[in-house]
Amino acid sequence: MTNLNPQLELPRCPHCQVARPNLSSVFHFESRDHAGADLRRWRVYNCTSCGGLTTAYALNFNQTVIDSFPKSMMVDDDIPERPRHFLQQALDSLHAPSGSIMLSASCVDSMLKMKGYNEGNLYSRIDKAAQNHLITNDMAAWAHEVRLDANDQRHADENASLPTIEDAKRVIDFVISFGQYLFVLPAKIQRGLKHN
Repeated sequence: MTNLNPQLELPRCPHCQVARPNLSSVFHFESRDHAGADLRRWRVYNCTSCGGLTTAYALNFNQTVIDSFPKSMMVDDDIPERPRHFLQQALDSLHAPSGSIMLSASCVDSMLKMKGYNEGNLYSRIDKAAQNHLITNDMAAWAHEVRLDANDQRHADENASLPTIEDAKRVIDFVISFGQYLFVLPAKIQRGLKHN
């Protein structure tokens, strides 16, 4: 882990996911619990790429960071390799929202194919997955919204507004939920059943 220095060294910004971000301390302070114990020294860091703030604390300034907030998003290992690869790239390219959204759409496409939905375009496969109760109707509606955003980017639709990092985060939020529903939750249930 890194030290609580004037520059916080993280592999990626937890907000925009830019690699090797310039996270500069803009404020520092100390805190204690209600009894006056548990001294923590904090710094607040600003990402010069996106302006997002990250906090971190240690027992003393310039010592090893105990924890930082927010956390960078991580892709669950229960998501199969191919869609996990697309999702990790989507996360890593949040600073380039159009590309991130296209990679997110590729992840949804790959997840559906892994569940046996190979025929037709993505719209029809999403609808078929909802008809077969693989996903809920609300999840299908959310998936269509994500897909439309991806289409706007892939075909450079002149009428579509350029996506923001927040748009890409919204799409990634769906894709993570989709992956949790299709792969992560079933894997956790199977592990739970094996322990009983």
